[in-house]
Amino acid sequence: MAYFDSEYSEQGGLFAEGKNVDEEIKRCIELVDSGSIFELMEAAEEVLQMCGENGRYSDGLYIVNLLIDVSPYNSEYWFKKGFFLNGLHRFEEAIECYNKSLSLNPGDSEILIDRASAEENLGLTAQARKSLEEALTSDPHNEDALFSLGLIHQQKEDYETAVYYLSKLISRNSSYTDAYYELGFCYEMMNEPEEALEAYEAFLDKDPYNPNGWYNRAVMYTRLNNYEKAIASYDLATAIKDDFASAWFNKGNLLADQQRYNEAIECFQKAYEIDREDEAALYNIANIYEELGDLVNAIKNYTAAININDNYYEAYLARGYCFDSVGKYQLALKDFNKAISLSENCADAWYAKADLEYSLGQLKAAVESYRQALHIEPDNFEIWFNLAETFLEIGSWIDAIDAFDHCTRIKSDDAASYYGKSKVFFIINQTQEAIDCLKMAFMLDPSIRNEFAKEYPEIKSSKLFKKLLDEI
Repeated sequence: MAYFDSEYSEQGGLFAEGKNVDEEIKRCIELVDSGSIFELMEAAEEVLQMCGENGRYSDGLYIVNLLIDVSPYNSEYWFKKGFFLNGLHRFEEAIECYNKSLSLNPGDSEILIDRASAEENLGLTAQARKSLEEALTSDPHNEDALFSLGLIHQQKEDYETAVYYLSKLISRNSSYTDAYYELGFCYEMMNEPEEALEAYEAFLDKDPYNPNGWYNRAVMYTRLNNYEKAIASYDLATAIKDDFASAWFNKGNLLADQQRYNEAIECFQKAYEIDREDEAALYNIANIYEELGDLVNAIKNYTAAININDNYYEAYLARGYCFDSVGKYQLALKDFNKAISLSENCADAWYAKADLEYSLGQLKAAVESYRQALHIEPDNFEIWFNLAETFLEIGSWIDAIDAFDHCTRIKSDDAASYYGKSKVFFIINQTQEAIDCLKMAFMLDPSIRNEFAKEYPEIKSSKLFKKLLDEI
């Protein structure tokens, strides 16, 4: 966490005054071999710093162990040994060294912060939090401790406490760039997009070339329904990082929502070029082509998505609709069945299959499929109505009445359901019930009078019906 602190060189190392780390380590080993321990102790601080900065943890551990042999009560050496062990992922041993260092130098905030890092690496979150709080007791304004406590509470989804520590850090040091980013994330998770946006913009003021900052800014503007600024933010994210697949994908979604379809397709294609396993990008391209009525390209892209993910039930369902629309009914039925096999709890797939079976004249099969759909969505009005109409067509009168009853229970002002039920009652010679339903249908939708007159001219012309009709 806090021990080694220097600037990174693009050449791949952090070298003190241009010295070569290999040469300096070799010199230390030569001092050991020659028995020049005190000279080693004089050179050690710089060499250990170089080992830490260059990830030479094994070399650093070897040298610091030699120093501990000479000076076993030196708190700094135990601290450094803990650091190197931590770097080697030997976390339990690292904690033992940090504890030894603390026993020699109680309350040292830097040791406590590094111990918290090892504890967190072992999943000992409560202990890590306690170590950090202890560090703040001795050093209330320690920035590393405040930041780490913010992250620990963030990971626990205790966002309010995380905000407390991160805000306290920012009030102490307004230049602590990463704190703004994490603060934005916390507000985002707390569903406070305006506060999150403010934090992300403060982060970008300090790190304007960070693509993740622009991406998160775009997400917040999307939540705030400011789509133009969201798109502009995604543009900046992709300008900085051209292979930012998620930014291209999200931008495509926004453009599609605004019916800027050609631009949206370009974004989704870019996302797919970056990630050839991104079936969702192909699915979205297919959706747009379907919306544009280009079913050939829609089917092509749904198929490409399925080739990547053979379990993509949404793509099977959507392709099935397209096959149905172009008259390839058996292929559509095959896709609907595949979607059902992948997700039996998908009412849409059962419903689509039922409608297709009805169109193909497979009425009994359609009834079973409608029932399966209703088992998943028992209050779906459209499915009940189609089922009722199918029962009416196959002559299952009692079932038809029951289905229409469900329709009027779900949607009490639907005239067509009452009219459908009246037709069944006429068929089974329950005239009064038929008239009652017909009256309700006429009251809810007077235009049904004309439809009834066309369908039942003989009933309409009867004196009894005319009398009853006059009463409505």
